[in-house]
Parts: sequence; structure tokens; C-alpha cells
Amino acid sequence: MIHVHHLEKSRSHRILWLLETLELEYEIIVYQRDGATQQAPAALKKIHPLGKSPVITDGELTIAESGAIIEYLLQRYGHDRCQPDSDNTNDWIDYRYWLHYAEGSLMPLLVMQLVFGQLPKRSPWFVKPIAKGITQTVNSTFLHPQINQHLRFIDDYLASHEHFSGPWPSGADVQMSFPLQAVAATHSLMAYPSIARFVERVESDPAWQRVVERAGQLTMPGA
Repeated sequence: MIHVHHLEKSRSHRILWLLETLELEYEIIVYQRDGATQQAPAALKKIHPLGKSPVITDGELTIAESGAIIEYLLQRYGHDRCQPDSDNTNDWIDYRYWLHYAEGSLMPLLVMQLVFGQLPKRSPWFVKPIAKGITQTVNSTFLHPQINQHLRFIDDYLASHEHFSGPWPSGADVQMSFPLQAVAATHSLMAYPSIARFVERVESDPAWQRVVERAGQLTMPGA
């Protein structure tokens, strides 16, 4: 039996989506964040030393990191589903690119935006004006231009492709779902209609709907 160690406000909904898509049996073990620090509880560190989510256990195996989990599930249980035909070189390259791009290029920017957004809220009152000024400067001179550049890049790709690569939903679609849902929760997508359509497609997918019924709506860190 696969067990998904599911931390609230984390990235494990997309792993549940893949499990539902593959129609695999699994159990969810839910962990709550600390109300003050928003960190994972010590119990999760008993599963993996870093106390991060998602983590799955499958028998004696423990697998962390979304990309590694997706690759493990597809290699062991996928039976050639949710990934392109290996004979199609272009689709396979796109698939691998987006599978790694999600956490390697896009998420670091979104995490930085989250951290700087929390900085004024968590600073002592006498430091708040300085922290707010630092946040505004970092956002306007670095984060917003970089994020917008990435969103244009993604939107242009999706404008000429149905989704990221392979049969719907591919492992790349699963991996890209969280960062784009995070973007949809924090940015207007009027300038990025292809991203908006992708997020809508994810959230209307029957397998995603089963995830929501079982685990609740996806909520974002900082919310």
C-alpha cells in the first residue's frame, strides 16, 4: 500500500492527482503545520529527516521530492501511461524539460516572492517600514520582472500545445500543476490566457476532483 505523507499547504496534492489518474490504491496521512512557525511537525521528520512534503512510503521504500516521486510511480506503476512514447524524441525532451523546470526554475522565484511577502508581516513593528521597503524593491526590480518573463514563456508554449507533453495528464503536467495553481492564486492571469486554461483543465479533471473530495481543496503556503 502506498502512503502519502500529506502536509497541509504543501505540494502533495499533485502526487494525489497522479495516484488518482493511475487508479492506484493509497492512504493519506495528514500533518498540520505549526500555527506560529508554519513549519512541519516533528512527526514528519520521523518519515524523512528534512520534514518536507510530499513524501511517500511504498512498502520499505521512502521517496521524497515531487519529481522523484512522479518518476518512481510512473516507472513502477505507470505501464507507459502519463508520459510520451520514448520513440518521439521531441515530446520526450519537452516532457523531461518541464518535469525539471517546475522546481528548478519557476518555484524558486515563487518561493522567494512568498518569503519576501512574509518579511514585513513577521518583522518587529519598528522594522516593518524598512522590511516593506526592501520587499517592494526586490519585487519591482527583480522578482516581478523575472516571474513575468517566465509566465510569458510558459504561456507562449501552452498557446501552441494542448499541455506540456505526452498524453493528458503527463508527469510533466502533474509537476507543473502546483506552481501554476500558485500563480493563479496570487497573480491575475488576464495576460496569460493559456496558463489560465491549463489551470482550469487541471481543476476540472475527474481525477483532480476525486483528490479534492478526498483531501480537500488545495491551499497555498502563506494563505
